[in-house]
Amino acid sequence: MTTYEARPTRYYDGMRYNRCGRSGVLLPILSLGLWHNFGDTTPFEVSQSIARTAFDSGITHFDLANNYGPAPGAAERFFGKMMRDDFKCHRDELFVSTKAAYDMWEGPYGSWASRKHLMASLDQSLARMGLEYVDLFYCHRYDPVTPLDETLQALVDIVRNGKALYIGLSRWPADAARYGYAYLKAHDVPCLIYQGRLNLFDQAPVEDGTLASAAESGVGFIAFSPLAQGLLTDRYLNGIPSDSRIARDGRFLHADALTEARMRQVKRLNEIAKERGESLATMALSWVLNHDGVTSVIVGASSPEQLKKNLEAVASEPFTETQAEAIDDALKLS
Repeated sequence: MTTYEARPTRYYDGMRYNRCGRSGVLLPILSLGLWHNFGDTTPFEVSQSIARTAFDSGITHFDLANNYGPAPGAAERFFGKMMRDDFKCHRDELFVSTKAAYDMWEGPYGSWASRKHLMASLDQSLARMGLEYVDLFYCHRYDPVTPLDETLQALVDIVRNGKALYIGLSRWPADAARYGYAYLKAHDVPCLIYQGRLNLFDQAPVEDGTLASAAESGVGFIAFSPLAQGLLTDRYLNGIPSDSRIARDGRFLHADALTEARMRQVKRLNEIAKERGESLATMALSWVLNHDGVTSVIVGASSPEQLKKNLEAVASEPFTETQAEAIDDALKLS
């Protein structure tokens, strides 16, 4: 019998693709997240230009969720229009993911991870996007009340019903995720990928074993918030700009996050990035991707120009031992 090389990494048109766990799926090392800047508060033409730039740059994975917007559902409606106007002939070149389990509609079935919510929500998502199926469907968060077997069997049945090709878990505790991997595998619908927050300031998936557990189970890992909501960029090196996320929308990044100790860390990290000949954001993205088991990182963007800057991470050089030690020392500054 002929043995073929696994070829975990490939390049297409300048974009690097990593194999996702022990699957046949290759994901671009940068995926576009539609959490912000793709809802009702952003002009369609701006969101459209970002999505077009992403696709033209080799980003084939678009990460959505039922509640992305604002308002909830708006990002999926935007993507549905993109599918009709721009991407229809490229459907088989795209890898589209969406999620359910966060608050979406009123009443007892509009949230969490019951069979009722997951299946109803996915039907709504498919209608908003004008798709017959998504490539990847996530349970967006762990439900401490619904029996795990109910949630997991619903995910299995979603694949068997042809509404998703693969299943993912997002933000589940490590022990629940391991149970999920085993259940899904035993029912012939192996978990494709785990989504968790990982950046220089939040290394919980490494510290609690989530990343290692996914790798051991043949599950990929995709990181969100790799730039810590903008802290790991040059955006706040000299204070809080009037047009920044902190100034305009304090829901997810607050001014009190910019402590004196944090700013010392950011400035030292910025110096290390300059020594590497790249921006702080590029180095921060490369640092996440440098972890064994990380398949891709989800980046957001408010403009095509910002996205293009993030794409510089594709060509980022590996870290030397000296650079890695300098980064560790920078994170210890207080």
